Amino acid sequence: MKKNRIRSIVICLFRKDGRILVSEGYDSVKGDHFARPLGGGVEFGEHSSDAIAREIREELGVEIESPKLIGVLENIFTYNGEQGHEIVFVYDAEFRDKDLYERAELPYHEEGVDRAMTAHWRSPEELSQNNIRLVPEELSELLW
Repeated sequence: MKKNRIRSIVICLFRKDGRILVSEGYDSVKGDHFARPLGGGVEFGEHSSDAIAREIREELGVEIESPKLIGVLENIFTYNGEQGHEIVFVYDAEFRDKDLYERAELPYHEEGVDRAMTAHWRSPEELSQNNIRLVPEELSELLW
C-alpha cells in the first residue's frame, strides 16, 4: 500500500443462505480479526465493473454474472500500524458456476501472497460471535 494515496478498490458480495463470502484477516498491531469480501484494486483507465470481474477471475479463477453496483464507501483505516484510505465500489454479483455455492469454502489467490488462502461463507451472527469485524465498517449498512 502506497502512503499518502487514496486507492480505488472493488469488492463483491456473493450471497448464500444469509451469508456472504469473505476473506478473513488479522491486524497484529491492534490484535484485531476482520473479514472483507473478495476484490481488489481498480487499474487506471478501468471501469469498476470491469475491475470486479477481473479481480474475481484472478483470485478465484471463475466468472461472475449480473454485477450490480450497490454503493460506494469511503474507508479510512489503520492496518498493521499504517494508515490507509480507499474509495470502495461495492458490487453484488453471482457466480456463473452455481456449484460454487455448494462449497463450504473457496480457495483463492491474492497477488503477492505466497500462502494458501481460503474464503468462507459467514453470516453476521457468525462474525459477531467470533469477534470478527466486517470491513469496511459501513458495509453492513448495504448488506442486511
